[in-house]
Amino acid sequence: MFSYRHAFHAGNHADVLKHFITIQLLQYLNQKDVAYSYIDTHSGAGVYELDGAFASKNAEYDTGIGRLWELTDMPAPVKEYVDLIRAMNPSGKMRYYPGSPYIADQVAREQDRLRLFEMHPADAKLLADNFRKLEEHAAAQGIRPTVRGKRVLVNRSDGFASLKALLPPPSRRALVLIDPPYEDKQDYKKTKDALAEALGRFPTGTYAVWYPLLQRMESRQFADKLKQLPAAQWLNVVLTIKKPMPDGVGGLHSSGMFILNPPYTLEPMLKEVMPWLVKALGVDAGARFTLESGTQTTGMRNSAERRPPVRQKNIVKST
Repeated sequence: MFSYRHAFHAGNHADVLKHFITIQLLQYLNQKDVAYSYIDTHSGAGVYELDGAFASKNAEYDTGIGRLWELTDMPAPVKEYVDLIRAMNPSGKMRYYPGSPYIADQVAREQDRLRLFEMHPADAKLLADNFRKLEEHAAAQGIRPTVRGKRVLVNRSDGFASLKALLPPPSRRALVLIDPPYEDKQDYKKTKDALAEALGRFPTGTYAVWYPLLQRMESRQFADKLKQLPAAQWLNVVLTIKKPMPDGVGGLHSSGMFILNPPYTLEPMLKEVMPWLVKALGVDAGARFTLESGTQTTGMRNSAERRPPVRQKNIVKST
């Protein structure tokens, strides 16, 4: 149950996809003064040492942030993501990589609330320690909270089970990130069930789900099952960096982000950024992206033309 450690995979191509999109979702929420909640059901340790024993074992960051580190000409959304990571590595050497909680802490505002959940005992302790150090550093700089209540709460508990108690949030604004390990195939069902219940409690929230594309049936069918959930709109983006190998040999080749109730700005941004990202991270001719969007009422891609429900895809292959 506790075998998965994200430190082995920190900064890989899947993290690039997940984190640059997460930043854009948070920045969209930042456009309004009203506070929001950021809820992370599977938070991990918060910060990872890329030169540590776990991350350096397979050096998966070389498939992701490592390829972007020295680049200077990149789309603005990617640059914003890379600049955030560079800021936590002031020496210029790529040593530390942020998890989703740290990214949310840096992008969200003082009035926004972070609710973080992690079940792994070691990672839960690291997560709490990392945020305690952030608070101590702020206090040493003379920075004091100006809003009431605890901005960041770290909980060693099941994020799936804990989610329902937080919805709807007091401000009726929230981003929920669901990112389980998927080592247990039940995580696919748990994710879909948690989303169905969450939408019943808070139908207007934004829900972002990261998932791997693997050989197992649950993975291949996952996105299509999420499209059946009663959200007003959905968006699905998949990044593939190389041709899949038989039986999963060669490591993770593709991952996706499925967003329920996405901001209207997200799809046009991805249309511009994903071709660049495919070229930057692609390993062979199998590199590509898929971008789909639809509505719960029509089951088809947004369009002024009314026609029978179909699934349409924009696919770009590296050259």
